[in-house]
Amino acid sequence: MDPRILEAPYIENLDFRVIVVEGDFHQHNVPLEGKSLSELLQPIIDASHTRDRKRSPPDSACLPGTRKGVVKWIVSWVFSSVLLRRQHILWVYGYAGCGKSAIAQEVSQRVQSGGRLLATFFFFRGAGDRSKIGRLPNTLASQMAISLPETGPLVEAAMKAEPQLLEVESCLSLSARLQRLVYEPFKAVAGQASLAKTLLSDPYLIIIDGLDECVDKEGVQEFIAATLTFFDQNPSLPLRILITSRVEQHIRSRLVTSGGVRLKDLGHHCTRKDIQKFMRIVFDAETKANPIIQAHVRQNGSWPSKADSKKLVKHIDGSFIFASTLFKFIFQGSGLPNDHSTPLDRLSLALSIDPGLDCLYSQTLARSAHLPYFTDIISTLAVIAEPLPISGIAELLGIQASAVAHVLVGLQEIVQVPGTDNAPVTFYHTSLRDFLTTESRSGQFFVPPSFHTRLITALDARFASAMDKAGFVFLPRPKRQNPPGDIDRKFYSAMVEATFI
Repeated sequence: MDPRILEAPYIENLDFRVIVVEGDFHQHNVPLEGKSLSELLQPIIDASHTRDRKRSPPDSACLPGTRKGVVKWIVSWVFSSVLLRRQHILWVYGYAGCGKSAIAQEVSQRVQSGGRLLATFFFFRGAGDRSKIGRLPNTLASQMAISLPETGPLVEAAMKAEPQLLEVESCLSLSARLQRLVYEPFKAVAGQASLAKTLLSDPYLIIIDGLDECVDKEGVQEFIAATLTFFDQNPSLPLRILITSRVEQHIRSRLVTSGGVRLKDLGHHCTRKDIQKFMRIVFDAETKANPIIQAHVRQNGSWPSKADSKKLVKHIDGSFIFASTLFKFIFQGSGLPNDHSTPLDRLSLALSIDPGLDCLYSQTLARSAHLPYFTDIISTLAVIAEPLPISGIAELLGIQASAVAHVLVGLQEIVQVPGTDNAPVTFYHTSLRDFLTTESRSGQFFVPPSFHTRLITALDARFASAMDKAGFVFLPRPKRQNPPGDIDRKFYSAMVEATFI
């Protein structure tokens, strides 16, 4: 077979399948005319509270009867007049698993039902652009134009005046894009009403959940600084922003030092009473559906016993993510073919596990550590920037999809394994990624920084081999910087480069 020689201008017409390990490629060189606002802004669709949480984590929601006190307090703050409560920003912070995202989700739905939800953005580490801040202005502006239609023409006018606003990588700063696309259009619409009406109206709300999940730390600080400056200059504007995150220095240093931010430690609101309600709802539902538990209850009375219930609540110690993981283990088991244990058996095991997520992660991982390709599979999940399906992980590692499924099926307490090979595999909580990439915590399961380099090298070699087998020869264009369409090693590596988190 004669080699097919393709010059650079024609490369763009080929359909290459590229696995993106870190980052997304976006090009906004499109004419403004004839495009809808959403087509121009290209928002991240699965970043809002309306996303399919099963496919786009975090899959967090407050069960009925739980977190009522703190949710009521936040909603009251949202709807209070800016004349009475001048602090436009509320920072709700707390440890991993204390329910920050669930509360943000609940507040989103409550405020939306009141007609004052402007926009939401749920960051999630390892989820492509949802772990970066570049497309935050575009996404907020797109949602705002739907929630408050009067802002749409103003956003469009700003884009026509400065087309660079659409580009994540442009000469304009994140602060400038945020101001032009979001804050200034909202201010203009709010200014159309009389001053008295504006001051007395219920504020609108923007929710930014999981700000610590954003890997662009400098961008996060720029966002906070721009927002604080905007409210300093517009103290009477009926707009509030709810931010949730863990306590990280680059966030804390900007929010705590400002008098314009109200602080709320969610750790003080993770009560055992809420955990008890959560547990009762889950256990009651499972009891109604499980004949084995029903038979046990008929013979022995309530399950779990009062003593076991107290021990389990104490064991969970206010962590909703730990509670969820434990309950999944109790009622779903490991999923292994030789696991014939019942929920009654697994409750005893759950009560014997030491408190804390690290121990649970270690014990769960240990059950599959002996399987072929375990280390490669769990390491890949830890370093890829965007979730891949089982088939994608298999292709990435050059192994069978069945081998990937064999490893993952034993990790279902901590890894969300989809029902098909083509849906993404995700962690139930990003604390697992932190665990795997911190040697002092994970020990034998530690994913070293060298793994992502190894992954890139393997991808590079496989790409070159595949193109060689196909008979393609790429001719470089001499004396031209960044030739459009040329594919070389540097370009390809940039497309698949993994960022070690």
